[in-house]
Amino acid sequence: MPNNNTPHEKDLDETLALSHDGYLYIKNRMDKHKSDLFQTHLFGQEAICITGKEAAELFYDTEKFARSGAAPKRVQKTLTGENAIQGMDGEAHIHRKSLFMALTTDPNPRTLADLVTKEWEAAIPRWETAEKINLFDEGKLVLCKVACQWAGVPLLEAETKEYADDFAEMIDAFGAVGLRHWKGKTARTKTEKWIENIIDNLRAGRLKAPEDSALFMVANHKELNGNLLETNMAAKELMNLIRPIVAISTYITFMALALYEHSDYKDVLLNDSDAAHLFVQEVRRFYPFTPFVGAKVKKEFTWNGCEFKTGTLVILDVYGINHDSRIWEKPFEFQPERFRNWQYNPFEFIPHGGGDPANGHRCPGESITVEIMKATLQFLVNRIQYKVPDQDLSYDMTRIPTYPKSGFVLTNVISK
Repeated sequence: MPNNNTPHEKDLDETLALSHDGYLYIKNRMDKHKSDLFQTHLFGQEAICITGKEAAELFYDTEKFARSGAAPKRVQKTLTGENAIQGMDGEAHIHRKSLFMALTTDPNPRTLADLVTKEWEAAIPRWETAEKINLFDEGKLVLCKVACQWAGVPLLEAETKEYADDFAEMIDAFGAVGLRHWKGKTARTKTEKWIENIIDNLRAGRLKAPEDSALFMVANHKELNGNLLETNMAAKELMNLIRPIVAISTYITFMALALYEHSDYKDVLLNDSDAAHLFVQEVRRFYPFTPFVGAKVKKEFTWNGCEFKTGTLVILDVYGINHDSRIWEKPFEFQPERFRNWQYNPFEFIPHGGGDPANGHRCPGESITVEIMKATLQFLVNRIQYKVPDQDLSYDMTRIPTYPKSGFVLTNVISK
């Protein structure tokens, strides 16, 4: 039942409304209610939506919220894998997270960025002779190849497009119904079997991998009880390292769009060593990527006059916080310079979640994303010239996830 003084949506279930409004579902209702929270029904259950810096700080309090059971099964069966790290809590989560932290902190972000740069450089001769290049599609290929190379996962050149598409379909299934969901689920089942076979071969000694590689470390990771991860779970967690790298293709496409729409910033990028970082951060803030994240109330408490009862689904508005006018001046304007003197706050800028990645649920791959984006930006600005032909560069805010409809097409590519 609704809290008497808390704004609430009156429809029996708002899941269809969420599909209709997409990234703006929560923000539109926050604006309507002039509140940082409202109650609703989503996915067949009572839910509370929250927004703002204080809401983010609340949401990432592991004493108040749990992730187990929060993500809909349809998301687990396509995007994250069932019962994987995103749905873990407590000591078991921190222990599993230590594996991810070891693989995503220095020197890994720089290593991956260097590998990406080499792949972009290697693509120049082909791009120069091609009639047109679709940057989104190229990004998927490059990032899948690089992620597998870095992880120690054997991938033949002829297989790259197949598995790049599979990872992309898992990502595209987030928030999807019908064909997109089915394709994502099918891709996950297929890819899990592929990775399971690789892990089995490594454990049996039929395959070798560097001891500092993701494949080796995941395959040999032991749970708190001293047992190795079950093969299927090891495959899911290895995919949870590779898939987010492939997903950076979306950010790269938005970054190219930003570079095209704000071409005056190119001079800054050419002459200011800090400008690439500022530009990348603003791309991550401004463009739609993660719409929201969910958790369940761990123990009952009251916040802003609303009772949060144990087991209630709570959804944090990631997109809304990254566009909150109380945090960001002119939040719907693209302004990289806002980050020049920005004071870091883990609950104000949350494209990869909030809080401490080591102990909470903030994505540990954030620095990998930033470094790969910076390397790609330098490539686009310093290494090639190209034309942007007429195309549909719009993106649909009701589609989750979204990206420019054309995929960002380049023509007349030449090296500098």
